[in-house]
Amino acid sequence: MTSTLPHPTVDERGEALRIGSLRLNSPVVLAPMAGITNVAFRTLCREQEREKIGSVSGLYVCEMVTARALVERNPKTLHMTTFGPDEQPRSLQLYTTDPKYTYEAAKMIVDENMADHIDMNFGCPVPKVTRRGGGSALPYKRRLFGNIVAAAVKATEGTDIPVTVKFRVGIDDEHHTHLDAGRIAADEGAAAVALHARTAAQRYSGDANWDEITRLVEHMDGRVPVLGNGDIFKATDARAMMDRTGCDGVVVGRGCLGRPWLFAELAAELQGLPVPAPPTLGEVARIVLRHAELLAEHDGEFKACRDMRKHMTWYMRGFPAGGEIRRTLATIESLADLRAALDPIWESSALADDADGPRGRQGSPAKVLLPEGWLDDPEDDTVPDGAEIMHSGG
Repeated sequence: MTSTLPHPTVDERGEALRIGSLRLNSPVVLAPMAGITNVAFRTLCREQEREKIGSVSGLYVCEMVTARALVERNPKTLHMTTFGPDEQPRSLQLYTTDPKYTYEAAKMIVDENMADHIDMNFGCPVPKVTRRGGGSALPYKRRLFGNIVAAAVKATEGTDIPVTVKFRVGIDDEHHTHLDAGRIAADEGAAAVALHARTAAQRYSGDANWDEITRLVEHMDGRVPVLGNGDIFKATDARAMMDRTGCDGVVVGRGCLGRPWLFAELAAELQGLPVPAPPTLGEVARIVLRHAELLAEHDGEFKACRDMRKHMTWYMRGFPAGGEIRRTLATIESLADLRAALDPIWESSALADDADGPRGRQGSPAKVLLPEGWLDDPEDDTVPDGAEIMHSGG
């Protein structure tokens, strides 16, 4: 059994979380998710937080973009770095495998005032990423990992832009890398680290092993803040993780799918405020429409409405919406279609039933695909071939 570690309250700290120059009133971070955490969704989450608890207090990270694609000014990638006019702090996550492109991308962010915070992704378990040595495969190469973090930190020297690093427990149960990754990241100047408490082999299946967050917290011994990620689906989960592991904050990904109001609940719970009541089906209908309108502003109405289709199952989960409404929502092509589909539920006061469980892809554990000979030498700092090209364009 894991013991509960003492965790300072907001009052004891004077602030909930500090990451370099950033001071957050709520120790909650939105995890970047491809095709999800664009400017429309982030704006919606922030609006929900402001409406329900009166302020925006967490950190909302944009979709992951590729360092090389950013440097090459790929139009799709630049579009993905769009921030709202009042979005502060602006947080951007880089996917990278090459110190050269890492430095150039981070320097571009600095010189062109593109963001206030740079996060680095070493947690992606997708086979097309790991088989080229990227994502959650890369921290196994200790020197290369350190060189990449150092490059980003060097590019931001003399600025208020902190660099943070997110990674997994390791490749699989035989190849844990998180303790070394945390130490190396701090040695190279990272302002905080975040751990998704699963291995790459687990992908998103099973339960996150919060004990590994505890191990990282103890290993880092207060050098930099440690954030925990994995299985945060409701406000009490965040408090439970922080109390159990001693971590300084939480990173929330799949738990917010179809629930942009979750961040208001998390912020309230962790700041000792009354947790807002969950929305009714009618209120969710208005949130869905607002999401679509914001997305239409960003991507155009047709693309936005087609993109919204994937959100509908998440939004309607647990609600008595009926099969016909669900089918109609999954085929919308315009905002007019959406308004018509939502018309029967505008005034519904129904609440969701059992909507707090896992969301999004889970899948099954699987052998991690790696480049040939990847495990032979953990100190090899050779840049893997083709990984940056493969992800060019975001």
